[in-house]
Amino acid sequence: MAGRIRDEDIAVVRERTSIADIISETVTLRSAGGGNLKGLCPFHDEKTPSFTVAPARNVYFCHGCGAGGDAIKFLMDAEHLTFVESVERLADRANIQLRYMEAGPAPVRQQQGQKQRLVAAHAAAAEFYAGQLGTAGARPAREFLAQRGFDRTAAQTYGCGFAPDAWDPLTKHLRQKGFTGQELVTAGLSREARSGSLIDRFRRRLLWPIKDLAGDVIGFGARKLFDDDDGPKYLNTPETPLYKKSHVLYGISQAKREIARQGRAVIVEGYTDVMACHLAGVPTAVATCGTAFGADHITVLRRLLMDTDAVAGEIIFTFDGDAAGQKAALRAFEDDQRFVGRTFIAVSPDNMDPCDLRLAKGDLAVRDLVARREPLVDFALRHILNRFDLDTVDGRVEAMRQAAPLVAKLKDREKRPEYVRKLAGDLGMEIEPVQRAVLNAAAQSGAGPTRRGGAPEPAPAGRRVPVVDNPQSMVEREALKLALQVPVLAGPMFDALAPESYLNPVHQAVRAAIEAAGGAASATAGAVWIERVRDACGDLGAAALVGELAVEPLRIDAEPDPRYVSITLARLEWGAVTNRIRDLKSKVQRVNPAANKDEYFTLFGELLSLEQHARALREQAMGGL
Repeated sequence: MAGRIRDEDIAVVRERTSIADIISETVTLRSAGGGNLKGLCPFHDEKTPSFTVAPARNVYFCHGCGAGGDAIKFLMDAEHLTFVESVERLADRANIQLRYMEAGPAPVRQQQGQKQRLVAAHAAAAEFYAGQLGTAGARPAREFLAQRGFDRTAAQTYGCGFAPDAWDPLTKHLRQKGFTGQELVTAGLSREARSGSLIDRFRRRLLWPIKDLAGDVIGFGARKLFDDDDGPKYLNTPETPLYKKSHVLYGISQAKREIARQGRAVIVEGYTDVMACHLAGVPTAVATCGTAFGADHITVLRRLLMDTDAVAGEIIFTFDGDAAGQKAALRAFEDDQRFVGRTFIAVSPDNMDPCDLRLAKGDLAVRDLVARREPLVDFALRHILNRFDLDTVDGRVEAMRQAAPLVAKLKDREKRPEYVRKLAGDLGMEIEPVQRAVLNAAAQSGAGPTRRGGAPEPAPAGRRVPVVDNPQSMVEREALKLALQVPVLAGPMFDALAPESYLNPVHQAVRAAIEAAGGAASATAGAVWIERVRDACGDLGAAALVGELAVEPLRIDAEPDPRYVSITLARLEWGAVTNRIRDLKSKVQRVNPAANKDEYFTLFGELLSLEQHARALREQAMGGL
């Protein structure tokens, strides 16, 4: 795990960043009076500007969709970067050298200066390779692309290139640009020959640049073109400080906006499949790079999909219909449990991958392939049942035994009874024995409690997650935990929320203590901050709760970031506003509009305003998608 950026450095980045400069690169801003600026919101469609930027406080807020935060949060939402990536990009702009703390026994994160050099080397390499694609020696590469339906424009769009038939042209090119031999080896662009001199990593191959979420080239995928090439069919960049194959998804930089907008990601198997899908009108396609789809890829996609309890997206796997493809699909079902969203599989009836399908039947066939997707659990169940003779008693019983654990694994418990009925129908059996088999399988697997939306409730070993009274109380606790555990993230967003948003009296006392201690925006995480809040508590119950909340796990599987803070605080305020709406509706119903006309319309106007505010908060609580 990479080192964490020091809190004081994050604070310096915030102080030295002009939010107006950052946002004006994306949004046209005009004066709105009082020192504020206004423009059209980049996060939702609107005709009248409701997106306000307050340069004096270095924050933004949209009155239409509820999006808001600082410059770091804006980059995260607009560019789909992680918190760390956003801080690093702003630090680069401001020439701030970031410092990192070690995370446990893991090594310290690479120096930011080194990362910049490696990214620059890859950018220069991508430009060099792309230029080589037009040379005479690259004719086989151009023919390969043309045979698969990709013209010169497509090749340029995806940065396709060619590694020439020579030992070290790229190495010499990059050395002339000032990159050291050690930098080229570290980047995976060059390697040592037996003679000790440096030679190019790739030779006589068609290349695809592999980019990260920010759009920086971090590696290459190389396809064999010549029969006398004794290397593997595909050769990728080795593991480097930039390129971690278990985290990388080809096409993610082009697909990220559509994935976030549509709430859907399509997983394909190769570079040409990604290109074919995008060109055919499926812009959400991505592919792994030389490794199986795994947990780290899921983490990347969950962030783009906003795969949370409130918002669940779609993940569609495409596999060949052969035995290898079916095996890969069943492996994907195991990963299905890591998503909150719904997982599907799309298999071409002719066992063709998307690239071949586009060549044979056109763009519409590729779009139809995705449209005809079926739930992954249905595919997995059918695969199991097909292995048995269901016309015999032994076959039906054994099929039930094999299929029951799969139904028991379903993360959304509300779906289990329906699949029990479906399985019983497919087997031609009564519901009761199938239901018993599923319940027994669930008991043996130790299936734990699930959150709304189906995701397993995180409960790290040795740390108890207390039961809360209701959803509102739960979100109040989460907001307080954020202020206590990660005040640098919670900061002004937490402090700006009215104390009346908390309904639980003890939670109100803790919120008052945080304010009395100077507010989350004034603090950095650690024991000193926790003790300051505890000392500010007016009663023993609140002081004890501060200690409990300081160590209670947050209800998120990954590291918290400003997006999670925003969603949590929106849910908190939404609950309070909803209660106020309920009270107002009751009051409006008790007022006679004929006898108390002024009071009635005053209350009714306040009710309409609150309901509009509640809708905006609900949008924000769902991640703004």
